[in-house]
Amino acid sequence: MFAKINFAIIALGASALSFNSQAGEAEDAFVGELADCAAYYHIASDAISAMDAPQMAAVVERLKLSGKQAAELAKQFQTEEQVSAAITTAAEKHRAAMPNAKSLGPLMGKYKETCKSILAEPEKRLEYWTMVTM
Repeated sequence: MFAKINFAIIALGASALSFNSQAGEAEDAFVGELADCAAYYHIASDAISAMDAPQMAAVVERLKLSGKQAAELAKQFQTEEQVSAAITTAAEKHRAAMPNAKSLGPLMGKYKETCKSILAEPEKRLEYWTMVTM
């Protein structure tokens, strides 16, 4: 499934380049969202891992995988260094908004469904940003 998404994103990314500057804006916005998601998944997996609850191991692994997927998608539009910096900035922003390191509620409320949706159909989200930035 991930390979299929990669192909769709590459194809969509190539066609979106015909919009010149709008494509850059759309891709930047899309990468920003992906960085937010990757940071959210990283923070959530760390917090749940710290609970030391063996029954949550599968959840931690799914979160880590989703974080890697978000980062890999972002790297299709920006360099690894740019994506890494964006994820670091997003993680700092997320942590600053958390009441404490264990309080995932606000982050989950904001990112859980949105990020799941973006990773499930990334081409639709990139189309959205392409239309919004025209």
